[in-house]
Parts: sequence; structure tokens; C-alpha cells
Amino acid sequence: MSALAAIHVANKQLGLDEDTARDLYERVTGKRSLRAMSERELQLVVAAQRDAGFKPAEKGLQGPFAKKLQALWIAAWNLGIVRDRRDSALLAFVKRQTGIEHTRFLLDAEDAAKAVDALKAWMTREAGVDWREGNHLPAWLHTSGAKIALAQWHRLTLAKAVDPNGFRKFVWHNAKPLDQMLERDWPAVMNKLGEMIRKAVDA
Repeated sequence: MSALAAIHVANKQLGLDEDTARDLYERVTGKRSLRAMSERELQLVVAAQRDAGFKPAEKGLQGPFAKKLQALWIAAWNLGIVRDRRDSALLAFVKRQTGIEHTRFLLDAEDAAKAVDALKAWMTREAGVDWREGNHLPAWLHTSGAKIALAQWHRLTLAKAVDPNGFRKFVWHNAKPLDQMLERDWPAVMNKLGEMIRKAVDA
């Protein structure tokens, strides 16, 4: 992370408004503008922010929206539309959608929604995931995992890899009865279906 990027992340993490942040810059370097600072001065600002409680994340996917984005990315991989499941591929996608380099800098809900909505729209367009809600749906189909798994099953049905009517039995065999499935139960089913989809695509 560059010093300049770290400063912006630190300001958000510490809850500093623009005037308060500029006061800190001036106290540390004598300058109120980041643009006027040398790299050494930027580093001094970061050090002061660390002293104030800033804790930069250094490894892996970090940030308040990272887990949701990673779960959707792996789901898209299990649907057969993402070819590279690595975090680096997800980060490249996030940057294309938001202009933000890393999930640890993705702190604003509106920015995160750009990536989340784009990913969900891609999953609908390319794999038929139906995200709609409604009272007409059976209770088990109100979870995201169920919606994704059902789309996976439809893809396998189109590939003639499964019995169109075998979804309920498959879920029971790999997890528990369909009507007892909770959100936390679906990843095991989605992962198994993902293996089947990748085999069907490569066949």
C-alpha cells in the first residue's frame, strides 16, 4: 500500500474529517496539503496515524465488504462463469467496477454496492441466478445459497448431466432435507455442484 493510499484509509478508519486530517498533516509536517509533501513527509503522516490507532491490513482480503464479495466470487466460480477463483482475480474485478485497488480500501457502502451488484448481475445474465424475493417462494428458496444452487442445477440440467427432478434428493444426500437447509448449509452443496459443472464444461 502506498503512503498516500494508507493516509486516506487511515482517515476513514480513524473517522477524521478533512479539517481534522489537515490539522494532523500540519502538526507533523508543517504542510496542510498531501500534494505538497515529499514521500518522507507522507510516511511521517502515516506514522502519526498509526500512533493515533490506525491499523492497516497487510494480508488477504480485508474490509467490511470482503467476505460478501469473496462468497459471491466463489459462487460465480462454482457456477462456471468465473475462471480464476483467486483473490487477485476478485481484486481485479473490484478495481474495474469501483476504481478501488483493494477490498481493504472499500469502506463506503455505495462503492461496495457497485461491485456486489455488478457481480450479481453477471451471475443472473450468464448463469440464470434469480435474486428476486417474494412470498410466493418456498421458505428454503429465500437464501442466497439456495438461489445459486438452483441455478447450478439448471445449468447441469441443460448440460444433461443431472435429472431435472433430482434437486431435492441431491441436496438431502449432500447436506440435509431441503426444508431444513439454512444459509450456512449451502456452501457444501454449491461446492459439489461446482465440481460437477466444471467437469461438464471441460468435457
